[in-house]
Amino acid sequence: MQSFFSLAKSRRSIRSYNGASIPKHDLLRCAENARYAPSACNSEPWKFVIVDAPAQKEKIIKTVLSGTYKMNSFAQNAGAFIAIVSEKVKLPAFVGGVLRRTNFAKIDIGIACSHLVLSAQDLGIGSCILGWFNEKKLKRILKVPRSKRIELLIAFGYSTGKELPKRNLKHRNETISFNEYHKIYS
Repeated sequence: MQSFFSLAKSRRSIRSYNGASIPKHDLLRCAENARYAPSACNSEPWKFVIVDAPAQKEKIIKTVLSGTYKMNSFAQNAGAFIAIVSEKVKLPAFVGGVLRRTNFAKIDIGIACSHLVLSAQDLGIGSCILGWFNEKKLKRILKVPRSKRIELLIAFGYSTGKELPKRNLKHRNETISFNEYHKIYS
């Protein structure tokens, strides 16, 4: 098991998978860890739909990640997918969100996605969060009610080991400060 720092530092979006299937218990563990993500007023505004059946994966690849969405065709060798469906928030979270003009459900789903991908990383499974996909077709494939939104689709798989380019992160002085916005951290 890695320290959180090394886990967070080593996690990358993997776009080259070897096609191997992922054990159900590992996928379930990732989703289970995401369930423990904090959410506004403990609303848990998510449903995680794990897709590991070869026929379902094939439908997703051929219809959801093709055409206009082919930029994500790299996921064709993913071992599994997890779709994150928005669910209702509790009334206090909804009211607070309206007053703050903030969609807490989307923030909460982002936090849960971090739990998902970091859990996968800890298990040696690569992942890539996809926001560009044919939601209408994905809803049909996964039998998600029309009234719901699929916010994100995450591809999971074992990396082919192709060298990833070096990360080009901003310097910490540009992204971290203490006590005031413009204070420089050193």
